[in-house]
Amino acid sequence: MERLRIAGEARLAGEVTVSGAKNSALKLMAAALLAEGRTVLREVPAILDVTYMGRLLQRMGCELDTTDGALSIDVPANIEHEADYDLVRRLRASITVLGPLVARCGRAKVALPGGDSIGSRGLDMHVTGLAKLGAEVHIEHGYVVAEAAKGLVGTTIELDFPSVGATENLLLAAALATGTTVIDNAAREPEVVDLCAMLTGMGAKIEGAGTSMLRIEGQETLSATEHVTLPDRMVAGTWLIGAALSRGDVTVHRARAEHLDIVLEKLTMAGATVTSGPDWVRLELADRPRAVEISTLPYPGFPTDLQAMMVSLAAVSEGTSMITENLFDGRFRFVQELARLGADVRADGHHAVVRGVPKLSGAPVEAPDIRAGAALVLAGLVADGETVVSGAHHLDRGYPDLDGVLTRLGAKVSREPDDLDADL
Repeated sequence: MERLRIAGEARLAGEVTVSGAKNSALKLMAAALLAEGRTVLREVPAILDVTYMGRLLQRMGCELDTTDGALSIDVPANIEHEADYDLVRRLRASITVLGPLVARCGRAKVALPGGDSIGSRGLDMHVTGLAKLGAEVHIEHGYVVAEAAKGLVGTTIELDFPSVGATENLLLAAALATGTTVIDNAAREPEVVDLCAMLTGMGAKIEGAGTSMLRIEGQETLSATEHVTLPDRMVAGTWLIGAALSRGDVTVHRARAEHLDIVLEKLTMAGATVTSGPDWVRLELADRPRAVEISTLPYPGFPTDLQAMMVSLAAVSEGTSMITENLFDGRFRFVQELARLGADVRADGHHAVVRGVPKLSGAPVEAPDIRAGAALVLAGLVADGETVVSGAHHLDRGYPDLDGVLTRLGAKVSREPDDLDADL
């Protein structure tokens, strides 16, 4: 266990390049299971969650190799159909192997996943969708067990909610189903579009990527492919919000402004100047930011993964902000930690009222998950004095070389063992 020690009153300035998206890379790795042979993924982020997913694929019989930033996944003709708890418990995205395993092996046994504690995220739509495709699915001793001995058959699936995870799992399963599958009310996130692009490169026939209706013509077999992972809009958004919060000037390369439309709109309303090109975004803000209101929604709405950072921004903004979380009921758990830094935040259910204060004060805090951890780090950067953020492993799950990036942008951040007894 490690923690980050952060010197306050920092101003972020400079340039940073983001790697591939965590929320895409993990699903692309799962998609590799659909085809025998070597799949090569480029721009895969060097984060813990990729390591965990890699170990899970190795347990299924795959061989992995990383060379020059490219991840090669050699998938055997016969893959193991079980995903054990000891690995699955580490990340939520591991459930995405369920669809490929049922489609490829005719059966799957996947432990109920773990990951961040940000609220209830049931698997009902995953289970219901696979059942409509012809699988028999049930929960047994902490595992999702699915069987489709005669193969999956295309059908129409209407999702109750545009769930990213359910859309991706059903998309992967449908790629090898017999006939045509239609997913109605599908998620429209760029990461889903990226998965569709990779599957198309493997020989899948998909219409409607980026819309609420996906049409998949199942193929008898797919082929291994090479694919470049979509840039991480959450990491890009984190650095841009950090620039606004610290009254800085940061240019993010490999960032796509069109994937951050509403985020950039809110940051502009907060007083920032935003400019962009085909693959970069720059944000400048010299004065104290202004309060803004946000409500998280499925894409193209404001992303829930950047909500916590906006709470930190609101904490030092001029005025009062209302933040509404519509997707996950546990996203506001971290505000108690933010309050330790002097933030005036009141959370009640899906809403948080944030009254901006002129200055935060450094204190020891603990990161409860990836995005809340990033929000606490950003808050610590502008606090008076020193802030220590425990639980650095959460940040390592989603941010490649976080402390190194911050140092290059002008912050003073160091990493140290998080030994509680050493402080007694």
